[in-house]
Amino acid sequence: MSEEVTKKVESLSVSDKAAPAQADAKAPVDAEKQQQQKQQQKPKGEKKQKKDKKKAANENARPLYVEPQPEFIDHRIKIFEQLKAKADAELAKKERVPIKITLKDGAVKEGIAYETSPFEIAKDIGKSFLERQVISKVNGELWDLERPFEGDAKLEFFDFETDEGKQVFWHSSAHVLGEGCECHYGAHLCFGPPTEDGFFYDMAIDNGETVVSQADFKNIETVCTKAIKEKQRFERLVMTKEELLEMFNYNKYKQRLIQDKVPDGTSTTVYRCGPLIDLCRGPHIPHTGRIKAFKVIKNSSSYFLANKENDSLQRIYGVSFPDKAAMKAHLKYLEEAAARDHRKIGREQDLFFFHEMSPGSCFWLPHGTRIYNALVDLLRGEYRKRGYEEVITPNMYNAKLWETSGHWANYKDNMFTFNVEKEQFGLKPMNCPGHCLMFKSRERSYRELPWRCADFGVIHRNEFSGALTGLTRVRRFQQDDAHIFCTEDQIEDEISGLFDFLKNIYGIFGFDFKMELSTRPEKYVGEIETWNNAEAKLEKALNAWGGDWEVNPGDGAFYGPKIDIMISDALRRWHQCATIQLDFQLPQRFELEFRGKDEKSAEVLRPVMIHRAILGSVERMTAILTEHYAGKWPFWLSPRHVLVVPVGVKYFEYAEKVQRKLILEGFYADVDLSGNTLQKKVRNGQVQRYNFVFVVGEQEQTDNSVNVRNTYIQEAQGRSSDIKLDEVIVKLHALKDSKRVDNVL
Repeated sequence: MSEEVTKKVESLSVSDKAAPAQADAKAPVDAEKQQQQKQQQKPKGEKKQKKDKKKAANENARPLYVEPQPEFIDHRIKIFEQLKAKADAELAKKERVPIKITLKDGAVKEGIAYETSPFEIAKDIGKSFLERQVISKVNGELWDLERPFEGDAKLEFFDFETDEGKQVFWHSSAHVLGEGCECHYGAHLCFGPPTEDGFFYDMAIDNGETVVSQADFKNIETVCTKAIKEKQRFERLVMTKEELLEMFNYNKYKQRLIQDKVPDGTSTTVYRCGPLIDLCRGPHIPHTGRIKAFKVIKNSSSYFLANKENDSLQRIYGVSFPDKAAMKAHLKYLEEAAARDHRKIGREQDLFFFHEMSPGSCFWLPHGTRIYNALVDLLRGEYRKRGYEEVITPNMYNAKLWETSGHWANYKDNMFTFNVEKEQFGLKPMNCPGHCLMFKSRERSYRELPWRCADFGVIHRNEFSGALTGLTRVRRFQQDDAHIFCTEDQIEDEISGLFDFLKNIYGIFGFDFKMELSTRPEKYVGEIETWNNAEAKLEKALNAWGGDWEVNPGDGAFYGPKIDIMISDALRRWHQCATIQLDFQLPQRFELEFRGKDEKSAEVLRPVMIHRAILGSVERMTAILTEHYAGKWPFWLSPRHVLVVPVGVKYFEYAEKVQRKLILEGFYADVDLSGNTLQKKVRNGQVQRYNFVFVVGEQEQTDNSVNVRNTYIQEAQGRSSDIKLDEVIVKLHALKDSKRVDNVL
């Protein structure tokens, strides 16, 4: 995110006039009186100074509407109105014939081609039904509610609660945001799509010289709200490439998009709402008045077409809803999400930090390292049960390795590369080619398969600096990476075992999860038949699993299809972490072989490679867990198990004895020997997120016991009965081993 830039406003300084000097000294009481008068005058000066600053700021502030309004607005409207009149005349010539419209429930409605629209069908169903609908789908194509049918049709409706409805509603809201920014800044718009939780618009302001700040948000919202109150209709118009280039001749970004995205001799659509006319496929809501709540959320910078070699643009984010109650609930959700932000909790709990000397590379502090190691230990424990062997591989390889694997052609831009003794090398962005070298390092037999090798090696990926976001997007990270080399007839059993692995780990964290089958992308290596075979194998495994899953077309890795696993956290947000990728390509590219059952035969077979990660990256999983638990760590994962609090100096020695014993038992224990009150010490333990506070005094010292305060459970935070230290240690071990999240001994 770009730093917010606000212009400094100079203001006239206000100085207090000094009292005339006296030749003869006054009595001390008079001097004191004069000083009091000066102190009383100072706030008035400060108040006047603030008033003058505010006045100066208002005088220099950008007006609500830029004056005069940009000439390109009238230029676009003139072209639009001319072409729209022609299009309406052509539409009027279309033959009006009876058609049948079939609804989702099978009901059939009568209509007239080029006259009847989904809007009228919804209106016939009921007024309240119509008001809830955002968009329709005609014969499988998303369709404006007011756009007439062109023939017999199958019709569906979508309200805001559907994914289709949300995306269209927020896309239309992005147009309103674009209109507001054109009218307020005179901005040249670039790209304004919906997102998973709202929308944004990229733009250049004053040829890239003006940077948006939060101080601008109110004015942007005011202009957008006016557009909403005007209930501006969304009007669709088909235009040729030549017409588009003429309409957007003032905007180099739109010119580039038209040249690149619209083939010569073809057409595409624009949509108008009020003064805004934008290049857009649509569809949209009927009019801006459907938007009942609209808010600008944040801003950042971005590169045109996400390429750092291109212009830097301003990006403004917003969110909108069809009712004000939904906006209120969303803002509350954002407040809760901000309180759970892993970057905030990371600072408060001294877990990790980032530094400009190594952007995108996390510095793990001692307490954060404890969490990191606990996650790695969790996986290592499962590896021992599930027949994995851990390996260690190099961090850098000669470019020839990446050429063999295909990464050099498909992934080079995301790698850190450099020269060593006139040879090109790269830091590894993944472990799979190194594991292929391991497999090939000696002759292999079918008896060794499946071979499951796991690697926690350090990985580097050259992410754009603007994309770096805490632990969720970094340049240096570690994965719980593993590769399974197996035969084709072992694939289903191995994937079934991975599904069990996922269920076990995510069950410990308390995550719900769903799966997506990501199929062949546009850029891929290998033969189509091989891809089809791999996709069929994964689909069969998913069907055998029995859970719900979806297809994500074209999102596979360049070397093979994959199953992406989405997890849902405490705020019901979905995160993609785990992945299972079936790969027939790398074994071919590296010419991996093993001897079959007929050892007398010279024939060798090719293994199949399964790429697998459960946590994804340890860094990203730590971020997700931090926000999922809101910093209240389950005991097994906690970096602060117990704070021992003596009630007085007399019991310091016993408190330290308790601490040492807990440490020797494998727990993270500290002791508070400060001069704070008992109440303050206990409160500090709660704030610092210790799972338990053990209070010790005379009785506890005599009985070799502790008084346990559970900081995570409200009713257990007061004084409780004493528990023998040896007994509580047994209970702590049981809680840690169970990996429960309830923090109950």
